[in-house]
Amino acid sequence: MDEPLPEKGPLRVLIADDSDSDRLILQAMVKRLGHDVVAAEDGFAAVEQYRVFHPHIVLLDVMMPRMDGMEAAHEIKALAGEVLVPVIFLTSLSDAGALARCLESGGDDFLPKPYNRIIIEAKINAFNRMRLMHRTLSHQRDLIHARNWQLLQEQEVAKRVFDNVAHTGCLNASNIQHHASPTSIFNGDVLFACPRPSGGMHILIGDFTGHGLPAAIGAMPVAEIFYGMTSKGFGCGDVLREINQKLKRILPTGMFCCAAFIEADFHLNCLRVWNGGLPDGYLIRGNGEREILTSNHLPLGVLSPERFAAAVDYYRTEPGDTLLFATDGILEAENADGEMFGQDRLLEALDSAEEHGSAFDAVMAGVRAFTGAHLVQDDLTIVALEMVEEEALVGLDNRTPPSALRGPASWDCSYSISDRTLGHFNPLPLLLHICMEVPGLRRRSGEVYTLLSELYTNALEHGILGLPSDWKSSPEGFGRYYAERERRLASLRGHRIEFTLHHRTSRDGGELRIVCEDSGPGFDYKDLLGPDEAQARYAGRGLGLLRQLSVSLDFKGAGNQVEVLYQWDYSEPRSQG
Repeated sequence: MDEPLPEKGPLRVLIADDSDSDRLILQAMVKRLGHDVVAAEDGFAAVEQYRVFHPHIVLLDVMMPRMDGMEAAHEIKALAGEVLVPVIFLTSLSDAGALARCLESGGDDFLPKPYNRIIIEAKINAFNRMRLMHRTLSHQRDLIHARNWQLLQEQEVAKRVFDNVAHTGCLNASNIQHHASPTSIFNGDVLFACPRPSGGMHILIGDFTGHGLPAAIGAMPVAEIFYGMTSKGFGCGDVLREINQKLKRILPTGMFCCAAFIEADFHLNCLRVWNGGLPDGYLIRGNGEREILTSNHLPLGVLSPERFAAAVDYYRTEPGDTLLFATDGILEAENADGEMFGQDRLLEALDSAEEHGSAFDAVMAGVRAFTGAHLVQDDLTIVALEMVEEEALVGLDNRTPPSALRGPASWDCSYSISDRTLGHFNPLPLLLHICMEVPGLRRRSGEVYTLLSELYTNALEHGILGLPSDWKSSPEGFGRYYAERERRLASLRGHRIEFTLHHRTSRDGGELRIVCEDSGPGFDYKDLLGPDEAQARYAGRGLGLLRQLSVSLDFKGAGNQVEVLYQWDYSEPRSQG
């Protein structure tokens, strides 16, 4: 035990020597130096005196009865624990082996007989400085340990909040494989996945500059925007622009997020991919062929909103195709010799995908075999998305909490957009938000969004732009369809689309009537009832879904006005599969 003492002042010194004369002489010398002294006639008494006196420095004769100095030193050091109590042996020994055994038993130095007052004073002062330094370091260590424990507890609490915000969404879907090995509780890598109300999903994989808590701070606003906007039906371009604007505003200079954003449509069997600064992604076809998805954009948080480009690359897919993206932790994973895994080894791993069962398993097996037991120095995140039939993904959980607000029961709303607004603004999230103000409808967001989306898409792409659906039946036509869509939108003038919504509640639920009217030339909707239904403007999945989800579907006017009646109750929503 060692209570705090000023650096200057008397010390408590224990002297143990079986020679009465030597003990008295040394005791007198130490007292003249201003210190408090207690004496013992042998090692056993010295240990007992230590228990009571708690000296700062111990002077022990080597050769004593009952318990010699070496054994007493061992006992005293054990009693002192982590407190530094210098033990100086009093000896006339000159044998090197005997002196070494004294040090091994716990001694710190020797004081030769006969005693020299100057040497005694110098040694006591030197060991006192050492003792005070050790005490200071121990105190600072304990403070650091306590502070570190406090920080870890705070980080654990923060991580629970972080995980509730930046959760994994639908990464547990059967067609997704993923792995994340952070180097700390918080890390710079992010991986989010969220179902879209109209079907399909969004996936974001990213890597913030740096590691640990500073690198993870940006993940929370990214997660809020990603999950919030995706759940409300915003497309990848809108989500990307919002995330970039947020990061540009809040991140310090030199900090950004390399990311890839994937929008998967399992009905149309297509992918929309935006890569800003991540390593190449790979689209692995069912026949083993690979397409490289390179980075065509700067990372998120670098460019100002007016300079940011959210243009995506379109890829036509088939069930069984796999998309794979990873952060640079894969390429930079090191083995014990300091070599990096690198691009060549990644490609070799992909070549062995068939024997491992999947591209994901092949890459993970390659990295583990290469690094062995060597500690991975970087955050390592990888995700693989398999394209599947839409029916295989039913009931995905995006963990989006319902609103606590009470909404209106009966209401009417009209909303119209026209001219250039049709080309650069998506009204569906706003319309969905209006409908979701009704508490009972919040659990039906997917069905309501599908109705709104099919009505709006058909009104815009087929009713106004005049795009034929059969273009999307081939990879070449798919690309042509969206290229022509962008071209026609850019020159769109003099057109409008108007939605009129009516909602009424009943005891068991309610009904939502949606009327969508476009300014296009219309079509002969009577053909919908004939044998050539597949050639009609509203043909295909859109018409089938509208009929499946609604109580009634009516075309009016020249065919450019469609009315659906949707009824809901408080039971579980129907599957759209």
